Amino acid sequence: MAGFRSLARQVRDPRCDLALRRYSLRKCLERFAPYGHRATWDHLSSRAGFGPEDRSPDPARLVAALDELEEARSVWLAYEDAFAERRRKEKHDGLRRPGSVDDWHRLTWGGCGVAWCDDPRVHPHEPLAEVLRRLIAALEREPGAVCPVCSGDRLIWKYDLAHEPSSGPVCTDCGIVVPRPVLTPEALAESRRGRLLVSV
Repeated sequence: MAGFRSLARQVRDPRCDLALRRYSLRKCLERFAPYGHRATWDHLSSRAGFGPEDRSPDPARLVAALDELEEARSVWLAYEDAFAERRRKEKHDGLRRPGSVDDWHRLTWGGCGVAWCDDPRVHPHEPLAEVLRRLIAALEREPGAVCPVCSGDRLIWKYDLAHEPSSGPVCTDCGIVVPRPVLTPEALAESRRGRLLVSV
């Protein structure tokens, strides 16, 4: 099974036919897809200027999509390295029980579904790397009352999500499932109350 870097080489290789290059970019999303596979593909294709169903996109547009994905992946891998180092130090110091951020992180190891978007057509418009930087910054500070990605305050609790956790607060502005550790207990409670007011 090819890894992310070998798939990325195929996307960039002009000797590969266009179908393989497009396929390789899609396969990259099996290794790293912050919004989930379908939502990340929709995001990348719209930002790079080709249709999600376009079978013969301009190769330069495929590479532009890959560039954005690789930048975001490097942001996430740096966070995971720092996270692993912090946990090693905590264990060394006798702190064996992980906190709520650690519980959330366990579900996103590798970067798939970090900022899960249950509706693949509703996702942040900013570059993936910027979205991840905002999310990481929120994980490293005290919990707040708004979406860490878009600062939206319309958070609605949804059930039966197609990802773990299977329920949680969803930002109605940018579409991400907001990680519970970045929200105050009051904001989480408010998102549950909001669910009753909005048809989902």
